[in-house]
Amino acid sequence: MSLLRSSSRHGRSDLAIWIVLLPILMTLPMFVEKVYYLHLVTIMLIWIILTQGLNVIQGYAGYVSICQATFFGIGAYASALVTSKLGWPVGTGFAAAALAGLLSGLLIGWPSLKMKGHYFAIATMAFAVLVSSVMLNWKVVTGGDAGLQGIPRPELELWGFELGSPQGYYYLVLIAAVLSVVFVGRLVRSRVGRAIIAVRENEAVAAAIGIDTTRSKRLAFGISAILGSLAGAFYVHYINFVNPTPFHLGVSLNAILAVIIGGAGTVWGPVIGSALVVFLPEYLRVATEYRMVIYGTLIILVMIFMPRGVMGILERVADRVGRQAKSVIVSGERLK
Repeated sequence: MSLLRSSSRHGRSDLAIWIVLLPILMTLPMFVEKVYYLHLVTIMLIWIILTQGLNVIQGYAGYVSICQATFFGIGAYASALVTSKLGWPVGTGFAAAALAGLLSGLLIGWPSLKMKGHYFAIATMAFAVLVSSVMLNWKVVTGGDAGLQGIPRPELELWGFELGSPQGYYYLVLIAAVLSVVFVGRLVRSRVGRAIIAVRENEAVAAAIGIDTTRSKRLAFGISAILGSLAGAFYVHYINFVNPTPFHLGVSLNAILAVIIGGAGTVWGPVIGSALVVFLPEYLRVATEYRMVIYGTLIILVMIFMPRGVMGILERVADRVGRQAKSVIVSGERLK
């Protein structure tokens, strides 16, 4: 019964967030005059897709992956090569990115998920270093440091906007980001999602009650890889250029921080974390010399005082307000 009440409460809170957030995001291009600000929000939306994928393996399965930026890069290069080299449609590029993410996720997930804790993290980091080296040195395919140019955007219209325009592409990425949040939200409330969460809580107990923990972990890692690769495809068709620079280990660490700061194992945590990771460095540009010091200090403070992330604080506040409102209603009924 408590699980049903919790699910119902989360469903109502999700609906309330969507009611507030969606109109703002839908009308944003109409009010933002500077294209640069729209660019930052578009990057944030791409990051939401990336971190939602990481949250499945890190937040819900409890395995910290240091190769999410690698899947980001694999998806970007797969879509770039299919569309710019072979001349196939952009939609085919997105399908190629998802397939490449799935295959690479299976490739690294099959052996590495037999490990636990920091051994798994080290294995994913080794995979990230290997793929980064391939991206940099396989110049015939990837172009090396020079990268690949002339990557097309979709040649379609969406709500009267050309998808090749900043506003049109913003709406395309917005739809993808919303779908990624909805997908993960529904996943974790499903039987499959509960099995993944059981692995995080206690893998031995989960196996003892009949859950196929190996399958659950591989599924979580595969979903993480697919979403990361799709984020890469959206990124590369937005920037129209790709080289290995945006896919280094530092990006994976930023994605991990985004999930932790926002709230690992929550649907909205990656949304908050992505916004902070994208916008906070921009606002700290006024203190160029101390920007990284301030940024690092804020991250440390969040991790010390908000171990469950920003969403943990918001959930506690919401629960407290809910209890107070309930007590006021009960007191009023007693007075009657």
